[in-house]
Formats: sequence, structure tokens, C-alpha cells
Amino acid sequence: MRISYHGHSVVQIHTNGKTIMIDPFITGNQLTDLKVDDVKPDAIILSHGHNDHVGDTVELAKKNNALVIANAEISDFLSWQGVNTHAMHIGGAYQFEFGKVKLTQAFHGSSFTTENNEIIYCGMPAGILFMNEGKTVYHAGDTALFSDMKLIGERHPIDVAFLPIGDNFTMGPEDAAYAAKLLNAKTIVPMHFNTFPPIKQDPYQFIEMLEAKNGKVLAPGEVIEI
Repeated sequence: MRISYHGHSVVQIHTNGKTIMIDPFITGNQLTDLKVDDVKPDAIILSHGHNDHVGDTVELAKKNNALVIANAEISDFLSWQGVNTHAMHIGGAYQFEFGKVKLTQAFHGSSFTTENNEIIYCGMPAGILFMNEGKTVYHAGDTALFSDMKLIGERHPIDVAFLPIGDNFTMGPEDAAYAAKLLNAKTIVPMHFNTFPPIKQDPYQFIEMLEAKNGKVLAPGEVIEI
């Protein structure tokens, strides 16, 4: 399994000839190495409804006939725009042909702001567990620290965990380092930092905070294999 990071919270998982994208915020993301025309996902998983996570989902899904996996509210909202969706919710898991997806809780907001300044409620935010080839990837989405991260790690031994460190909107580095301890993942990768001024952080300082010394900063486009 090949996993690549592309700035902000954008992650791609390449497994058994399929490409799964998480939170494909490309247009307007100055940190990404991706271009919408070059990305061809087979499936897209969304953690929550904020614009910097839904991103280019509609265009990518329609151009590539990609399945979008999200909570029920986001799935309904996107299906009305002609997108092929699969609705899930927190605590639920589903076995797809390309892997198993389970949504976990996350503590954040979830809404989509339209061009007309309408705010669309998008249900509860989620973290994402992706499982295939005997490996587990955890994308925490946007979240605060919460104690049940320990339960997530115990129930689903994690190979790679992507954790937000930006502070202001999510966990900051100190809380994310404690989250890493609770999750007990083999590798911790920071995300959701430096995209906007309020979330400016030094990811290497965060790595130094990890007791297990198991962190890795990924540059946009960098790949790790598990």
C-alpha cells in the first residue's frame, strides 16, 4: 500500500490498483502539489463538510465516475449535485471492493458554505479508518483531542495515523502529541498546518514531541509504503 500526502488534509491511498482520496482540497490550496486535471480517484472519502475538505469533490467525482463516501448528510447534499455517493455514519463500517472504511467520531464542526453565503448543515464530523492488505490507515479529520482515541487504537491497530496539528481550529501540537500516545500508531504524520495564517506550525517541532519517536513529516507529494 502506497500513501501520499498533498498538503492541508489531502491524502491519497494507492492499493490493489485503486486510488482513494481523502478530503481533496486542491483548488485554493497553495500547499498542494496536485492539479485537478491530473488526479483520477476511484473513490473519495470525506471527513466532514467544510469547504477546505470537500474541496474539488464534485468535479473529481463526476470526471472520474468516483464513488464518494461520507456521512448521510454530506452524501445527500452531493447526490443532489449528481454525484455517486455511499452514505455512512459514525461507528459504521462497510467493506468496499477496494477496502474497508469505518468512520470514527471527531470533535469539530461540519458545514458547507455556498457561493451565495448560505451555510449548509453537513452532519457530524468524522475520522476515517481505511483498512486493506492487512494494513490500517487512520485519518483523524479535523478534531480536538479526545480520550477515546485510545479505544480506536486498541480496537484497530494503526499503521499510519494522520493527525491535525494546526491549533486554532483543531488540536495543536501538544494535544496531537498526546493523541499519538493514545493511538499507539506505528507512524504519525502531521497534517492541517501552514495552509492559513491561524494554523501556522513547525511540523518538525511536533515530531520532536512524540515520545515514541515515530513521526514523519511528509512534503506535498511524498509517498510512504506500508
